[in-house]
Amino acid sequence: MRARALWTCAAFALGFALAIPAAALDLDAAKRQGLVGERIDGYVGSVAPNPTAEVSSLVADVNARRKAAYAQIAAKNGSPVEAVAAIAGQKLVDRAAPGDWIDAGNGNWYQKK
Repeated sequence: MRARALWTCAAFALGFALAIPAAALDLDAAKRQGLVGERIDGYVGSVAPNPTAEVSSLVADVNARRKAAYAQIAAKNGSPVEAVAAIAGQKLVDRAAPGDWIDAGNGNWYQKK
């Protein structure tokens, strides 16, 4: 009986743990909601001046992963990380969907048409 209760609790905890990431904000959802946008420097930023903790965490996570990817490419090609990030940034801005928010580097956000 005790083992069954333990398994029931474990199953519940696992189900709860798996449900949390599904409810968490992802980059595409944040973009669709106008919370996050692409920056010309290859990173994302919060469109609102005072983002929620969830948006700030998302931005930090995405930017850390991008920076690691840019550093890997830069090391492979003998280029500065900033140069790789700038090239990627231009491509990401060019590929942004209409309605996505863009920061061209001056801190002023606009919606892509």
